[in-house]
Amino acid sequence: MLFILLGVLVLHLIILILLIVSTAASTWSVSEMSSTNLWYNCLTTPQGYHCKPASSDDWIQAVQALMILSVLFCFCSLIAFLYQLFRLVKGGRFFFTAIFQILASVFVMCGGIIYTVMNPDSSAQFGYAYILAWAAFPLTLISGLIYIVLRKKE
Repeated sequence: MLFILLGVLVLHLIILILLIVSTAASTWSVSEMSSTNLWYNCLTTPQGYHCKPASSDDWIQAVQALMILSVLFCFCSLIAFLYQLFRLVKGGRFFFTAIFQILASVFVMCGGIIYTVMNPDSSAQFGYAYILAWAAFPLTLISGLIYIVLRKKE
């Protein structure tokens, strides 16, 4: 049982790291001369590397908000898991933790979908931060489902 709890905790930490990196990293979409993330649009010119803030369009602000919410909900579910690990009665399930984790996965999914549909630069390729966000989605959902099934034993 200890190994299962340790495995779930490690999975949760990996997911949290993936979400933080995908939210903060600078390559959601890349092309030869530019890279775009949730916060800045950067352009490489002969004079150097120039960045300007991301557009103030509603869709990019929605993606920013959803990714921040996913990080916050994932962190809250980690805190809830650690609290429930020590306070939950024997045989209890981690429903509270599962709800937060599943909501985090829904936020990541919605953010990824909005960015995919609304990204105006069709010539650019998606970068590693975008891929990390999509990799975090199924892991977060699976983690939430594991928390639903998981029971506390002594």
